[in-house]
Amino acid sequence: MTHPSTGATASSRPVRALPPLMSLSDRAADRLRTLYETAHAGQLLRVAVSTKGCSGHGYDMSFVEAAGPGDEVVTDKGVTLLVDRKATLFLIGTTMDYEVRQLESGFTFVNPNEKGRCGCGESFHV
Repeated sequence: MTHPSTGATASSRPVRALPPLMSLSDRAADRLRTLYETAHAGQLLRVAVSTKGCSGHGYDMSFVEAAGPGDEVVTDKGVTLLVDRKATLFLIGTTMDYEVRQLESGFTFVNPNEKGRCGCGESFHV
């Protein structure tokens, strides 16, 4: 089949690279390395998206012993984490960071798919 405006066939159309499912900031990679070497040795962090909060979705993280059949394996900066396959469409292109503030610290997400967040910042919608 020939494309009407370019004359190119469907099979010769250039393929655009997909963004990575997730990436890690240097701080997130360092923090995960530390957790994997200490309190969570032998485990992997699993990231999922659940229905919760006033905006509809929230990030869920848990440590698991091994990847399950519904997990995507993501490796960035030499660190591996798991992503629940049902969350992949919500997370494509997301960067996980680790922030340290005066009274709290934790993993945060910069997600290009988010269209908004609730007032408290705990949930998001796409």
